[in-house]
Amino acid sequence: MAEIRWTFEAELWLKDIYDYIALDNPRAAEQVVDGIYDTAQILKDHPEIGHKYQTPEKEEVRILQYGHYRITYAVLQDRVDILGVFHGALDIDKYL
Repeated sequence: MAEIRWTFEAELWLKDIYDYIALDNPRAAEQVVDGIYDTAQILKDHPEIGHKYQTPEKEEVRILQYGHYRITYAVLQDRVDILGVFHGALDIDKYL
């Protein structure tokens, strides 16, 4: 079982997602952020489940979908680092 570690940047993305949705509906914002978090927990037992993202770096980046959001992560030896959470409308290449 892999440990899941949320990077500071990923936590900021979650906060921004919550804040944006909460402007209209705080309950919906909580549900979305909880859903993203719960979906990421799958990576504890199945870290390779997401599809590979092509990156020029040596680090292998994968993406796991949750609704309109893409959870980006790197699989390390005994842990999974969540790198960010991006809305599907964003150009992910600008951030990775």
